[in-house]
Amino acid sequence: MRRNTLTELDFDAAMELARTDPEAFEQYRHDVIEALIARAPERNRQHLRRLQWRIDQVRARSSNPIAACVKLYRMMWESFAGECGLIDTMCNADNTARGVENLPPKAKVLSLSSIWDRPKDAD
Repeated sequence: MRRNTLTELDFDAAMELARTDPEAFEQYRHDVIEALIARAPERNRQHLRRLQWRIDQVRARSSNPIAACVKLYRMMWESFAGECGLIDTMCNADNTARGVENLPPKAKVLSLSSIWDRPKDAD
């Protein structure tokens, strides 16, 4: 299998290795991921290793590869569109650039007194 650079990954050869020798493929996958993390700026490496650990845990705890794929898709979508995700971060950056204060999200507080103060026989 070609291993010159990460950008020259031979997908067909990797797929064949996964089919014929899953253990060798996992080692290859691990090596490629580690090489990619090592090429990242120092300030990003710890975050990338933690993210890869989370990905590995999802894969290990999933019942099959499709289930892992769905869970990882949800995890990526949450990091994009969820609270404190990329969209929130970009909106907050835009607000900061315009001099607008970034306020935390507000929640509507509901009173439960009407539920607790009801007579017992009202049910």
